[in-house]
Amino acid sequence: MARLASLVAQAERVLGRVEQLLPPQAQAPDWDAACAFRWRRRGTAAQLLPVRSLAPMRLADLQGIDEQKRRVERNTRQFVAGRPANNVLLTGARGTGKSSLVKACLNKYAGKGLRLIEVDKTDMADLPELMDLLLGRSERFIVFADDLSFDDCEPGYKALKSVLDGSIAAQADNVLIYATSNRRHLLPETMRDNLSYAHSADGELHPGEVVEEKISLSDRFGLWVSFYPFDQDHYLAIAEHWLQALGATAEQARAAHRDALLWALERGSRSGRIAWQFARDWAGRHAA
Repeated sequence: MARLASLVAQAERVLGRVEQLLPPQAQAPDWDAACAFRWRRRGTAAQLLPVRSLAPMRLADLQGIDEQKRRVERNTRQFVAGRPANNVLLTGARGTGKSSLVKACLNKYAGKGLRLIEVDKTDMADLPELMDLLLGRSERFIVFADDLSFDDCEPGYKALKSVLDGSIAAQADNVLIYATSNRRHLLPETMRDNLSYAHSADGELHPGEVVEEKISLSDRFGLWVSFYPFDQDHYLAIAEHWLQALGATAEQARAAHRDALLWALERGSRSGRIAWQFARDWAGRHAA
């Protein structure tokens, strides 16, 4: 008996040391402190940090993407109301309002219980732990991954794929994942991928395992929303909107068209982001 008691005590000491090496379980934050949070892992500890000041983005501020706004807001409205809704992948040209659209939806529906949690690509492997933390809450959570793309064999890729539609556990009905990316399939596509295609006797072309694997992640998002580069008229309309939002008169905004076009030419792009940056520069120079 004495030997057995000694072995039990020794086992307890070993278990105590092992527990000290394990990462501590993430603690729930004060959910009333904010309507947006950031998931951050520092070393072995992970936590949800409240975002005290939100970007004051409104849906009305987003010009030239009416169809994209309609689809994403409708999905978000269904989700907030407790009706079925889809995970969303927003892809396309840079600076066209993908991230701003998600922020604008949060600002509109935060008063109805919508909450947003931003997760970096490097922390995607923590998604199962985060999902356990959100399970059973009365709020409706959008887990937001901005500018998402993966290289081959990154651990976060498998975690996201499993959470979307591949785990034995069902996805919580109070959580959706919204992601933005410049890549439609979130993974790099190379020339050698084409070598995996198979040709049948009747001339049909069938994708190989490499291509199927790269498509499989984006396929798990129920709603795809594409964004496209703006033409000149759309770009100038957005520049006018932001100029007036920053204090210019309608006449001054129209008179600034030439400067706005030169600004876009220097930057090599016409986008909502470029129009916003021009408007800030113009407003700063004409503040007096």
